[in-house]
Amino acid sequence: MKNRKKLQKAIAQILTAQQSSPEATESIIKSIERTDLLEHTIAKTPSGATIFVLDTGAVINAEASAMLQALHSRSTGGVKHHLKILAEKGAGDFIKSFYVGYGHKSIGDCGTATIFIEGVSMLAAKAIQDWPLYSGQESSTRYIDFKNQPFLNPLQTKKGSDILEKWRTFYITSMDDVRAHLTQQFPCNDEKNEKMYTKAINARAFDILRGFLPAGATTNLAWHTNLRQAADKLMLLRHHPLTEVQDIANAIDRALRKQYPNSFDHERFDHTENYNAQIMEKSYYFHNAKHPDFAITKNRIDKKLLPYDILHNRPMKTELPRYCREFGDVMFDFTLDFGSFRDIQRHRAITQRMPLLTTEIGFESWYLNELPPHIAQKAQKLLMAQEKAISTLPVTPEMRQYYIAMGYKTANRIVGDLGGLTYLVELRSTRFVHPTLRKRAIQMAQYLLKTYKKCGLVLHLDTEPHEFDVRRGAHDIEIKR
Repeated sequence: MKNRKKLQKAIAQILTAQQSSPEATESIIKSIERTDLLEHTIAKTPSGATIFVLDTGAVINAEASAMLQALHSRSTGGVKHHLKILAEKGAGDFIKSFYVGYGHKSIGDCGTATIFIEGVSMLAAKAIQDWPLYSGQESSTRYIDFKNQPFLNPLQTKKGSDILEKWRTFYITSMDDVRAHLTQQFPCNDEKNEKMYTKAINARAFDILRGFLPAGATTNLAWHTNLRQAADKLMLLRHHPLTEVQDIANAIDRALRKQYPNSFDHERFDHTENYNAQIMEKSYYFHNAKHPDFAITKNRIDKKLLPYDILHNRPMKTELPRYCREFGDVMFDFTLDFGSFRDIQRHRAITQRMPLLTTEIGFESWYLNELPPHIAQKAQKLLMAQEKAISTLPVTPEMRQYYIAMGYKTANRIVGDLGGLTYLVELRSTRFVHPTLRKRAIQMAQYLLKTYKKCGLVLHLDTEPHEFDVRRGAHDIEIKR
């Protein structure tokens, strides 16, 4: 491998340098430690997305780690004995034989990979994150200015480009007016926190104007996953209704095969591929143009089984035990703008459908109400013109999503047990959460308290009104210089 040759050369340099001076030796050692010696694996998609599988420089990589843990489960020899086997035989044939060949899928749980996915649409990001065991992060519309981000135009037509650029123009030209409007509403009263105040104002402005960003706006995300989950998720993504997502899945697969050549050579069975294709084509997206604004569709929790003391004695920032799942679940149906769906989708303990983004349910009024009056008038005219233009695009409903702004409402359905729902409503009911999502979290919390308070349920909710809070400026992640 290239890295090994670099290392051998560096060692030879060190041996030579030791004969001259300690400073020369130290300089070469530091050069070995640089991250540019790592061999990351990169793949591209036709639409320009970049797939980047991280090489951590680990001496024991994901496949070797998986092999060691598998051997440990079948022998009392101890890990030192298994390390000796690894050194003598390597992990390749073992992984290929037992994880891929014999289908011992749990072996794939023992090795992890970190994948960076750059330049993909909001729709693609949600598709990748639509997985109960997803771990990772995505670029935030609250702390990143999206004015220079590319917008994907899958039609590759001028008409499609014109729609996208009209959204961008409104986003850019409205930003200064929205910031000025916010500073008038919420003046800075603490000069010591002026930097934090400015960041909080920017975050609020981004919160408002994100509603006018199209779902085709590109974003970056990271996916940290074990080898088994990567393979299982890719089995579905390669049949996704959007060509962009199919291309991303294939690029990730190529990169993982190169980085971990023994772990992604699974045989593909036609009957499984056909079934997955049918699922993704016919039932992946959920949509109901007449979806209820907010409704409790089903309640399958058995009150008789609920443990009063366990529910009543739970302190703040503490989760209910997992066995609460056996008591049943509740189904909520409600409308929610796509921008806020991106936030609620992060909750893995509940089951959610992937909503289809359309203009049929209407645009979330909160985004309009937060604008200065003269900007709100422009926004109303823009929405009418854009809806008309989007409706004439010669595309499927799935592809039309790229051209629709994230402030439009979608049909949402979630199902959760008391544990998952309690965590959701407590986290998403705080004043730091986007107001359109906070509203839904509070509605769910009110129903849960009304129904289960006598059973002992206690919810630790943020009861402060949703006013501007300068502490939002501290929620960003910065590099200290």
